[in-house]
Amino acid sequence: MIDFSNTETAFKMKTKIDLLQSRLLFSTLSSPMVVRVLKSFTLAALALRLPIKGIVKATVFRQFCGGESVEECTQQIDRLAAGNVGAILDYSVEGKAQEEDFNRTLATTIETLQYAKVNENVPFGVFKPTGLGRIDIYEKISQEKPLGGEEQLAWNQTLDRWKKIIEKAAELEVPVMVDAEESWIQPAVDDLVIQYMNQYNRKVPIVYNTAQLYRHDRFAQLEKALETAKQKGYIYAVKIVRGAYMEKERIRAKTMGYPSPIQPNKVATDHDYNEALKLILKNIQHMAVVIGTHNEDSVQLAATLLEDANLPLNHPRVHVAQLFGMSDHISFNASNAGLNTAKYLPFGPVRDVLPYLFRRAEENTSVEGQTGRELKLIQEELARRNA
Repeated sequence: MIDFSNTETAFKMKTKIDLLQSRLLFSTLSSPMVVRVLKSFTLAALALRLPIKGIVKATVFRQFCGGESVEECTQQIDRLAAGNVGAILDYSVEGKAQEEDFNRTLATTIETLQYAKVNENVPFGVFKPTGLGRIDIYEKISQEKPLGGEEQLAWNQTLDRWKKIIEKAAELEVPVMVDAEESWIQPAVDDLVIQYMNQYNRKVPIVYNTAQLYRHDRFAQLEKALETAKQKGYIYAVKIVRGAYMEKERIRAKTMGYPSPIQPNKVATDHDYNEALKLILKNIQHMAVVIGTHNEDSVQLAATLLEDANLPLNHPRVHVAQLFGMSDHISFNASNAGLNTAKYLPFGPVRDVLPYLFRRAEENTSVEGQTGRELKLIQEELARRNA
């Protein structure tokens, strides 16, 4: 059994000042109203060009991000490595839709792959498909609708960016994860990922898809993907998560009059997530997995399944991952128990990662018990150090 209550191990990388700052931040994030006010104030201050970047960088940015550049992330990568936890450099700039933005994401993603090649503490690369191309075109491709001339040109440029990233990942032998998107553009992403898996995942897992198990169709999709991989002789590599777009998905389904793709409740999501974990570990000779979760039960289940199958906890095709700034009690205790563990380490210019930061803040207030759990563990560690 993994002892997730061991706060000494969980917060080994944090100083007392770090813990006090985290306590203050999570106390603030516990109020949805305060989060909304802070979001409005920050956006207004930036629009008025008020000098608040330093405040943002010293507070919420410091908690959830590694730095503004790959180089700035080095300190946090080293701190994580001291606890035997890897870092996944995640260029978290959102809401950009110009060709120059897509090209910047391409260049930065390749930079992270090159960095991972020479730093053993960075086990994966990652990119978000809509960071490389327009959402409306992904949607048309997903619905098999014809593209206009300008759209086709833009799509060809998107495909070229995909090709450059995955070819570089294969050349460097650095696995790369493709983040999930909303259900109405995911088919185009799935098709591209499977195409590249068929090409590059013959001997080792290089390209990873992402399955959001809060969708009621994803477990069946995983079963089908496994069978296809077996037939064609490649490794189906996948990051499994619960999901990130629930409210948006439900609103769109209701507005447009189609059945919601979202599970009826959290129990159903948890069931499918753990069933997916069982399916993958039972078929690990044909699959590889990054277990992306902040759920203690799922991490414990992974360890138990590996042990029951007489597989090493640090099996090279099995990793667990959490977001930087959250759930240190899971990451560091899982690593201490022997599991391959990594943190998603977001980075990018402060102004450009604000949408990501606001999403993190809002999720902390909406996920039942998340903020309270973080606060309780921080308080326990502070009490232990003061004893």
